[in-house]
Amino acid sequence: MEVPLSTHATFDSAAERHQMVALQIAARGIRDPRILEAFRAVPREAFLPVDLAEFTYQDTPLPIGDGQTISQPYIVALMTEALRLKPGDRVLEVGTGSGYAAAILSRVATQVFSVERIEALAYVARRRLERLGFSNVQVLHGDGSVGWLEHAPYDAITVAAGGPDVPETLLSQLAPGGRLVMPVGSTPRRQSLVRVTRRGSDQYDREDLEEVRFVPLIGVEGWGEPATERVHGARATPSRPAAVTKLIREEAEPIASIEGAELGPLLDRIGEARLVLLGEATHGTSEFYRMRARITQELIERRGFNIVAVEADWPDAARVDAYARNLPCPRSGARAFTRFPTWMWRNEEVKNFVEWLRKRNAAVKDPDLRTGFHGLDLYSLHASIQAVLEYLDRLDPEAARIARRRYGCLTPWESDPAAYGQAVTTGSYRSCEEPVVAMLKDLLAKRLDYMSSDGECFHDAVQNARLVASGEGYYRSMFYGSKQSWNLRDQHMFETLETVLSFRGPRAKAVVWEHNSHVGNAAATEMRARGEHNVGQLVRERHGNAAYLVGFGTDRGTVAAASEWGGPMEVKDVRPAHADSYEKLCHDTKTEAFLLHLREPSRKALRDELLSPRLERAIGVIYRPETELLSHYFQAILPLQFDEYVWFDVTSSIAPLDSESGRGMPDTYPFGL
Repeated sequence: MEVPLSTHATFDSAAERHQMVALQIAARGIRDPRILEAFRAVPREAFLPVDLAEFTYQDTPLPIGDGQTISQPYIVALMTEALRLKPGDRVLEVGTGSGYAAAILSRVATQVFSVERIEALAYVARRRLERLGFSNVQVLHGDGSVGWLEHAPYDAITVAAGGPDVPETLLSQLAPGGRLVMPVGSTPRRQSLVRVTRRGSDQYDREDLEEVRFVPLIGVEGWGEPATERVHGARATPSRPAAVTKLIREEAEPIASIEGAELGPLLDRIGEARLVLLGEATHGTSEFYRMRARITQELIERRGFNIVAVEADWPDAARVDAYARNLPCPRSGARAFTRFPTWMWRNEEVKNFVEWLRKRNAAVKDPDLRTGFHGLDLYSLHASIQAVLEYLDRLDPEAARIARRRYGCLTPWESDPAAYGQAVTTGSYRSCEEPVVAMLKDLLAKRLDYMSSDGECFHDAVQNARLVASGEGYYRSMFYGSKQSWNLRDQHMFETLETVLSFRGPRAKAVVWEHNSHVGNAAATEMRARGEHNVGQLVRERHGNAAYLVGFGTDRGTVAAASEWGGPMEVKDVRPAHADSYEKLCHDTKTEAFLLHLREPSRKALRDELLSPRLERAIGVIYRPETELLSHYFQAILPLQFDEYVWFDVTSSIAPLDSESGRGMPDTYPFGL
């Protein structure tokens, strides 16, 4: 049965399309005017189910049924431009899907031949394209991995699914000088977009274009059947889920309540570890924040931990630190956590922990033994520049004058540092790397002079200068690919953590609050195969078993998240866990909440059984339930990723602070609105 076309009446389709082209396609470097005009002309809503109309012009893939998706507009544009189409070209498309990409191609090429392996999708796409008047597109139901020999050769071939390599049969159907563009990777879940150009009968040039993620190419010359992601250390053959669930149920330590949970056994397992990394499966779940706070309180009071390091910007966390430890700096009157996503740290759960920390620190007479609160992240470029300048204005006005000149390179990009990265990448603006690194070096060179005046404030200024240097590099790297920017960000967070530990002395102990994707060992996930590392992996490599890594998970409930970057916070329903996930195994135990020891469980069989790679869910500040499998799941090996796992079957959204929070509090209060 054909899916009804979207006829959503509450938005201006043409205006939305033009805005999409300007912000999502042209602004990201697509220049071919024929392609831009095609995207302005083809109504994407006509290729989507009615209930997804509101998401039509967001830059995201969307489900179209049968486990398939319509690609995000930018990726369609990128692949189309990579084909280098000329007037008169004939194009083969593998993976018709909804028919949207074929419609775009038909506006640029003379004729489009499209093959779809799922019969229902092929039928619907064919009818849809005919009805919309795309008469130069033909659709075939068949195995796209072997092409469409009847109409070969083709001037260009585009493949909208990831294969283990470029199929030889498709290469043979390229005309001399023809271009083929497709995602290629060693597993169905990670690929690089490649372009192959035929130079002769058996001569081909190959280029890597960009890291992407597509559904797998199923067929004779693709993945013969859905393949399992292979991660180093994985168990080769998974056992029946029921047997694994039984082991989890028997080994789990139930949690009756967060406040009343007996954490002695967990502290015993943590032992003398110097670092405890506490994760979260979302950035907006109350139970995760409250349980991390409870564990952290126990570690501070019973094990002498004196650092809490969080996935937040250094200047914002410094405001909290000054309040919690009654420090004289930072002196800035800026409010904490006002950039998107404000709810991630500006919430009741964090406020309650900060108030506990302030009260606890007040009872500690020696200031050096009080517990600090520090941010590890690098997004606060402008705030960190201001913090460095305020520090130097007070201590060294001449150095402040030099700093203003050096940081002036970044001044035009205060409101949108990502635009700086794009401008440098496209060559329209010079790189600011040299002056910001020079500023950091100057600060470090004067370390002894400044430290003798005010050690804590100097430490804060240096970390802000480090953040500016790392942040400048991060925003440049964003436009070279996700691997480089991800690694730079996590490297910065790891180095900041190490710097804080060093500053607090050899007996310092740190608790880290970050997302599972940062604190779990990346070497035990598909991130490793993509060339990505994270804080958890770097900590494990540096500190070994002196670090204890704790992951969190849930099956369903509600979560605070946005639908797109910069969007408003929404309370969204979390879908029940995928059948092939670790979360489903935990849910099937019928235990509402528990701790699960993974490093050395009393029954070795538990660890052995969990070594089979499975899906694991990760919800950040963005949650798109409609594309959950594609955008929120990855492959992992839980016992190699974490030493402990904390489970809450049903969870609820965090409570963001309202406008009355902080009224009547002292000026140092970090959450004043």
